[in-house]
Amino acid sequence: MREITFAEALNEALREEMLRDERVYVIGEDVRVGYGGGAFGVTKGLLAQFGPERVIDTPISESAIAGTSVGAALWGMRPVAEIMFADFLALAMDHIANSAAKMRFAYAGEANVPIVFRTAFGAGVGAALHHSQSPEAWLVNVPGLKIIMPSTPYDAKGLLKSAIRDDNPVVFFEHKYLYSRLKGPVPEEEYVIPIGKADIKREGKDLTIIATGAMVHQALSAAEILKEEGIEAEVLDPRTLVPLDREAILMSVEKTSRVIIVHEAPTFGGFGGEIAALIAEEGFYSLDAPIKRIGAPFMPVPASPILEQIYLPKAEIIIKAAKEIMS
Repeated sequence: MREITFAEALNEALREEMLRDERVYVIGEDVRVGYGGGAFGVTKGLLAQFGPERVIDTPISESAIAGTSVGAALWGMRPVAEIMFADFLALAMDHIANSAAKMRFAYAGEANVPIVFRTAFGAGVGAALHHSQSPEAWLVNVPGLKIIMPSTPYDAKGLLKSAIRDDNPVVFFEHKYLYSRLKGPVPEEEYVIPIGKADIKREGKDLTIIATGAMVHQALSAAEILKEEGIEAEVLDPRTLVPLDREAILMSVEKTSRVIIVHEAPTFGGFGGEIAALIAEEGFYSLDAPIKRIGAPFMPVPASPILEQIYLPKAEIIIKAAKEIMS
């Protein structure tokens, strides 16, 4: 099977869905040309193929991008709104959390708001404290939103296609470190991935590592090293934070009896706490050791490249935690 980058997989998903459904369009800052097609090249070539009416550049106003998308979705369009950096979801939050997320509730299910808010998140590229956050925990507490966070090109393409076809507002987190650095197998034929289904990236029997986003790859690296020491770690990627595949998580923990939860956001207040609560409430008697959580320190992402690397959770930290709960 051919291998393509994370960004190329997303580009293919957009292209295929725009060809499939003329109601789908993209809107955002620099999406027409920008740095080759958006800040990270994801919308490359779409302007030439679909024209300016379906590839819409905007002023630097996340509020305007989100607000016009809500209006268009209510009128039957299916906008894919790019919020260039997830840090600036805060500037669009009123439209996302108080308009898009609540429309179906407010109109007793008679109004659909099929929007995908694509946004780049995460550290590791030297973008400093205002362009490197992992703010998924801001969004998961908003009823009415679906939250997706793929970790591979295969998942990115299949999940973005599903998100565009969904009648609910979706926030689609794309880790910026993965855009051009990560390649993976992606079929050329049509496929979608169901929203709300976790994926076991690596089978194991001794402990479960639940990881999201770029941390999936740190977890896989840790698992390979642990294998050399006789510890078989299972790596589970939720892929979708809301709805969360509770069954897959509980089944994995029942099998291994030990669990480590890893995300890039600060540990305090992070989404890992919700997963830990689920396991404690519904899988407590499966556990043979305390739940371990690994995340970033409770501080902004450092501007210094050296400090940024210290800030980020790494495979070595996962390995240390695994040895502790196996002892």
